[in-house]
Amino acid sequence: MQTNRIQAVAQALPRTRRSQHHALTTLLLILTMAVTAIAVTTAPSRAQIAGPASFADLVDEVGDAVVNITTTSLVATGTGPGPQVPPGSPLEDFFNDFLDQQQRGPNGPAPRRPNALGSGFVISEDGFIVTNNHVIEGADEIMVEFRDGRELAATVIGTDPNTDIAVLKVEPEAPLVFVSFGDSDAARVGDWVMAMGNPLGQGFSVSVGIVSARERALSGTYDDFIQTDAAINRGNSGGPLFNMAGEVVGVNTAILSPNGGSIGIGFSQASNVVAGVVNQLREFGETRRGWLGVRIQDVTAEIAEGLGLDIVTGALVTDVPEGPAREAGMEVGDVITTFDGVEIDDTRELVRVVGGSGVGDTVRVVVYRDGETQTLLVTLGRRETAENVAFPEPGSEQVTPSSEVLGLTLAPLTDEAREANGVEDGLLVEAVDPNSDAADRGLEAGDVIVEVGQQPVTSVDEFNARVDQAEEAGQNSVLLLIRRGGTPRFVALPIDK
Repeated sequence: MQTNRIQAVAQALPRTRRSQHHALTTLLLILTMAVTAIAVTTAPSRAQIAGPASFADLVDEVGDAVVNITTTSLVATGTGPGPQVPPGSPLEDFFNDFLDQQQRGPNGPAPRRPNALGSGFVISEDGFIVTNNHVIEGADEIMVEFRDGRELAATVIGTDPNTDIAVLKVEPEAPLVFVSFGDSDAARVGDWVMAMGNPLGQGFSVSVGIVSARERALSGTYDDFIQTDAAINRGNSGGPLFNMAGEVVGVNTAILSPNGGSIGIGFSQASNVVAGVVNQLREFGETRRGWLGVRIQDVTAEIAEGLGLDIVTGALVTDVPEGPAREAGMEVGDVITTFDGVEIDDTRELVRVVGGSGVGDTVRVVVYRDGETQTLLVTLGRRETAENVAFPEPGSEQVTPSSEVLGLTLAPLTDEAREANGVEDGLLVEAVDPNSDAADRGLEAGDVIVEVGQQPVTSVDEFNARVDQAEEAGQNSVLLLIRRGGTPRFVALPIDK
């Protein structure tokens, strides 16, 4: 079409000038063809738009590092329910003798040996293997099957139930094919991923999909899961989730399913969490996580207002027992905003970052306190060996009578409340108006109010004074620090104006 237009323009010119424009027409045709060729070359191909034409090369590259895991446990039989025979029945003795013969061997109770199937992957040529802890938990024997059919017995090097990770070791006769961990933080939602393992005991199997979501939490303290729609079923547990570079970015751990089968919602523990755990298990046979020594809770919008924070971020310190944080000068009511250079959005992130830090490391912790930021130097302890500290002895009783404030019936502390909550001073919540904001915020009878507006309180008069100060400052709520069963937490209680 472009050529016809150029020729039409040339024909419309006077004859005397056609020869001059013939060369120009030819040049324009050449330029048009060149531009078209460049456009075709740079345009994305169908394969680029639709994804890789095949995953076969990637499977060949990493497949030999993926293993099937079979475990055996010795369990005494004869402990489960059996046929029910009415007492006094003529068949009662017959059934009892029959069951006794079935459940006992010549030398005592006959064991059964149930097999559990899972997956794993080799991370070193000398035979270190990563899998899920729940795959090998309670096993007496562990066998590892390789893609070529070889089987080797494995020993447990170390386990970490908190992240559901275990490290095994086999003794190969020759160096093994192994894979490396990649950077799970670099994985983007929409990236291709490939899962390999032993689903439903069917042997080596491959499934592909994308990263559906990141930073998912299930129920663990250190959860950082990649969600994927690559098919993951029972038996895939402990197997690797690969990126397109052949790096392990996750360990397939769990699925969300109403029927026990894959519905496209699978979870892989992120490699940046797993790699640190694996290194510690290989070196020490156990985890050695950093310990800050604080109790914390998330910052809500109302709590942020009560603290004077411009944004809802950080981890609010509710208790500082004896430990690294107290020694560094951290206080109740501090909001931890940065830990060792990492900005902290919420409590889950702080727990994960602290747990990934080294025992004995001295780190900079930035806290927000009294409208300003402060930097504390904290030398971390070890979480696994941290001990609870004793609370001070109870103090004397107050004699202030009960009073009602903001839907709360407040009274002096009793010795029983002091002992149960590990405090010396405060106010006891005797009752909560079920129609009040206090009830909506979850306050209950038996709670102990330790602070109001980040100031200690020992009487109802002090409570009222803190509320008045918050109201005069234009705040819509006042921040309470309460203890329930010894566990502290902050509550932003709206002020009834």
